[in-house]
Amino acid sequence: MRKELAVSVSGGPVLSCRDLRKSFGDLTAVDGVGFEIAAGETYGLLGPNGAGKTTTISMVCGLLERDAGEVHVLGTPFTTRSIAPKREIGYVPQDIAVYPDLTARENLTFFGRLYGLSGADLAARVDHVLELIGLADRARERSDQFSGGMKRRLNIGIGLLHGPQLLVLDEPTVGVDPQSRNAILDSVEKLGTEGMAVLYTTHYMEEAERLCDRIGIIDHGRIVAEGTRRELVELVGEHDRVKLKATGDLASAKSALEALPYITEVDAEEDGLELIVESAATVLAEILATVAAAGVSVTSVDVDEPNLEAVFLHLTGRAFRD
Repeated sequence: MRKELAVSVSGGPVLSCRDLRKSFGDLTAVDGVGFEIAAGETYGLLGPNGAGKTTTISMVCGLLERDAGEVHVLGTPFTTRSIAPKREIGYVPQDIAVYPDLTARENLTFFGRLYGLSGADLAARVDHVLELIGLADRARERSDQFSGGMKRRLNIGIGLLHGPQLLVLDEPTVGVDPQSRNAILDSVEKLGTEGMAVLYTTHYMEEAERLCDRIGIIDHGRIVAEGTRRELVELVGEHDRVKLKATGDLASAKSALEALPYITEVDAEEDGLELIVESAATVLAEILATVAAAGVSVTSVDVDEPNLEAVFLHLTGRAFRD
């Protein structure tokens, strides 16, 4: 029952923002932020608390006047006074906004009516959203009986009811238990397959790595780097570390591996070899063939890819959750 996705008049991105700026007195909260999100793409705004994430999305959603910059939704210029583009946005704030004395279904039905839905279309949307957020079996229970994680899932469901083209999630897993957190991440993962553009803010690196097609690292109100996980890693020159547990002529294998152009470092250890490799996944078969030809038998392979924390520390020079 999800409505057909709209496209911008130019065939461009669902969301485009450029040079967003916002100050509060002497504090510059957002300083020239810009990015785009396509249909079916999940874009992560990753940064520590106080980096400017919430201020940025408040401007993107038309909730906060910007000092400068531009926002376009489906090709249409967007401000705090815009009406039509706001219908294409689902906003899920950090604070839970559900009625405790209503059931999950009643909450969704109430907010659906505020969106202008009614009748069979509203009932179908409520059923669809309950399934998506994993609360179909708890639909008749009052939300004040829910755990914090279940309330957050219901909060996400409210943002999905009207079938938005862009869903904006502001740190939706803060303070929830591991099971609910995983359920929320599962729900978000499904949205891209439905063609929805998702803007996801978080300070949890593992969430960005799991969910996001592209990531913008924000610090002190500026995007300091942007790209896929692999692009961000390559941007700062980080490579994969490969550990081969092996026996045999390790010295010969070391010499043979050092001749390969994509290996930057080889160390022979007592129980095997440790390598620094560019894009290990694409060349692992050749590495194993090379050591076998040198008379080495490999018993196990461990590939450690650099993570976003290494990238963040390189770019900002400070601990991620300062």
